[in-house]
Amino acid sequence: MAKLVKYIVVVLLFGGALFSCGKRTAKLGGDADTLSYVIGLNVGHSLMEMDSTLNVEAVCAAIRDVYNGSAKMTLEEARDFYLAEKTYFVHEKAKAYQEQYLTDLSKRDRKYVRTRSGVTYKIIELGDQSHSGYMSMRDTVKIAYKITDEQGRVIVEADTLRDSYRNLVSGLQEVVKMAGNGATFNAWLPSKTAYDVEGNKELGIGANVMLNYDVKILDIKYNR
Repeated sequence: MAKLVKYIVVVLLFGGALFSCGKRTAKLGGDADTLSYVIGLNVGHSLMEMDSTLNVEAVCAAIRDVYNGSAKMTLEEARDFYLAEKTYFVHEKAKAYQEQYLTDLSKRDRKYVRTRSGVTYKIIELGDQSHSGYMSMRDTVKIAYKITDEQGRVIVEADTLRDSYRNLVSGLQEVVKMAGNGATFNAWLPSKTAYDVEGNKELGIGANVMLNYDVKILDIKYNR
């Protein structure tokens, strides 16, 4: 939008030069029509750069409706719709990318296992399997861990964290439950199994971010 405004301002400030010096631009029914066309031309190029799949007729219809005072939605409604669509598009694009990334990872390294949710992990050291596959939300875990993003940026690292199992993100819950007490593992968590579209401001994690966890399970207290 800023680029679009910039183009229009440039045209309004300097457009007169197109008609006052050098070879004159061909007119389209007068200076006013030609200036309007020049602005439309720049708007068109800007929109092409933003999104070449836009419905041009719908764009023109909206402009006509604004000029006629018959717009079919308010600016607030338009903003809410745009933000909702943008959020959905970004989420779906991230989801597809992460699925492909983790599929390729599991093919390159056969030690990685993928769960139905897309969590992709490998056990470095297997833990106690006497409770494998089952944990209660009342259980507590003590872990040492490091979280990095896809670019390898360390987000958080801790030698010791004790917390309720229920407070772990869902992707981490899956692996802890399978790995068992004393296990060491590496796990890739697609965003939907970590902090999803909300992210985590406290940790500096944005929306739709895939995370990598290096974890050592130090202790699990089973509260039956």
